[in-house]
Parts: sequence; C-alpha cells; structure tokens
Amino acid sequence: MLMLGGIVVVHLTTIILLLIATIDNAWWTTDALSTDLWGRWELVNSAWHYTNLKDYPEEYLQAVQATSVLACIFAILSLFVFVAQLFTLPKGQRFTFTGVLQLIACLCIMIAASIYTAEFHANEDGAYGHSYILAWISFVLTLLLAITYLVLRKKSE
Repeated sequence: MLMLGGIVVVHLTTIILLLIATIDNAWWTTDALSTDLWGRWELVNSAWHYTNLKDYPEEYLQAVQATSVLACIFAILSLFVFVAQLFTLPKGQRFTFTGVLQLIACLCIMIAASIYTAEFHANEDGAYGHSYILAWISFVLTLLLAITYLVLRKKSE
C-alpha cells in the first residue's frame, strides 16, 4: 500500500511539474526578457509587456507546443488508466498499458525540450529558465514511472 501511495504521489508531482513547465513563462530568461512556449515578456520602462512569438520558425515552435501539451495529456491519461487498472486488472498482471502511456508522455516532453534546445536562442545571451529545467526533471520522473509501471505487477492478496 505504501508503494502504491508513493507511485501516485510521484505521478501527481510529475503532472504538476509538466503543467507548470508548459504554462509558465520561463523557458528562456534574461534581465529584460522572459520567453515561454506561447509568448515573450519584455521589460520596457519597468513594466512587463507580452508579445507573441511570431519571429521564430513556426514549425519548430508548433512542434514544441504540441509535444508539451501531449506530454501533459498522456501523463494525466496514464494516471486515470492506472487507477482504473487497479480495480480491473487481474491479479499478477503487469500495468503495461499505463507504462506505455507514461512512456509516450516521457518521449513527448523529451522531444519538446530537445527541439527547444536545438532550435531556439542559438545566438542569444541568456539562460534557460525554471520551466525548461522542470521539463527535463519531468522527463526523468516520467521515464522512471514508465519503467516502474512496466515492471510492476498487481499483487495477489
């Protein structure tokens, strides 16, 4: 029971981190600029102003946006499937479907962060923000959860 609780807590933590990484505006930061997947915040006359990300190649930006959203969807879906499998899966069976969904979420966030690393801000001064770091932390957690689900068997009591 303790292991089950730990898995659910890690899964919920991963979902929260993925949502923060996708929504928050700190994938790339400088002193006067903060960029996320959806827009750019610029500091002008001591006030932050929002602008759209129209000057980047659209296919890269859309790929990062889509895979980030898909990672959130698959992570949430895998939690619901895990809970459903707790009640419907025969004893001794593995949580394979949950593990596959979690692995897809893992791959989606890895693709998003990798494309963002390769294509954006190549010749700019600045640093990756906390949302970018949370995306990579989420990647590690989703990978660990996917492996856990693929190895885990439902106990026979």
